[in-house]
Amino acid sequence: MLDTAERKGIPIEIITFTESTHTAAEAASAVGAELGQIVKSLVFVAPTEQGMEAVVALVSGANRVDIARLAAVVGLPNLRRASAQEAGDATGFVIGGIPPFAHRRPVRIVMDPDLGRYPMVWAAAGTPNAVFTVPPATLRMLSNATVAPIAETREADPRFAAGGAARPATSGA
Repeated sequence: MLDTAERKGIPIEIITFTESTHTAAEAASAVGAELGQIVKSLVFVAPTEQGMEAVVALVSGANRVDIARLAAVVGLPNLRRASAQEAGDATGFVIGGIPPFAHRRPVRIVMDPDLGRYPMVWAAAGTPNAVFTVPPATLRMLSNATVAPIAETREADPRFAAGGAARPATSGA
């Protein structure tokens, strides 16, 4: 991962913790950041004539992916959440430690525009207890991501009850 960033002229520093940063909430707590500053690297797959195609969604820790929106963005109508095995096969990393770039094989990357709200964001660095921080524009460049609205809207998000406050976000899709 460091080699990939270095080849693009971007030095990054990986910070390793003794406690887990597997979930967005754990990562936010470990680095002292807002939940929205945490980049969740979520893997999705869809069958194609060439086999399973993987897509990685870089999502703000405060958001959940709207799979239908993501499927429309990438043009894969049968897109679904990858199993742990499929995610590992596509990226070379375990769930909870999947970085936003330097994957085992080329995958399409789509980035949640909400990450751009922050001057710096935190992402997994290859293991469930390692992270790094970068400006969102640098993250987009490092991952060669397409920025597109892929998060659930407040109206569609069940965490927002009619007239009620949002429930705490989880690290799920």
